[in-house]
Amino acid sequence: MKKLTCHCGAVEIEVNLKDGLTNLKRCNCSMCKRKGAILKNVNKEDLKIIKGEDKLNVYQFKTKVAKHYFCTLCGIHTHNLRRADPNTFGINVACLDGIDPQEIFKLDVGVNDGHNHIMDQKK
Repeated sequence: MKKLTCHCGAVEIEVNLKDGLTNLKRCNCSMCKRKGAILKNVNKEDLKIIKGEDKLNVYQFKTKVAKHYFCTLCGIHTHNLRRADPNTFGINVACLDGIDPQEIFKLDVGVNDGHNHIMDQKK
């Protein structure tokens, strides 16, 4: 289990990274491209809020399926419930305790094409 925290420490989350820091993504949807977070997908049962659930707020837009969670005190995005698979969360890798800030920029990161998501296609 790894610990994930917001900037001020009010929110603490335990997350099970079964396969380590693999299959990392940056999403190019209108929200994610602005926050620039590197995301790691985990199953819902692999994420547990330990502290500060009352300090989390959620932002939703467009289809209102995805839920982007952030700390109401420091504003840091900790995780999101994914629209592509609502049984998974995307965690903000930079919030993992012990991650070396210099190593973040060396990680192998792909792109999730949220900009062209199938739920946004006109029929």
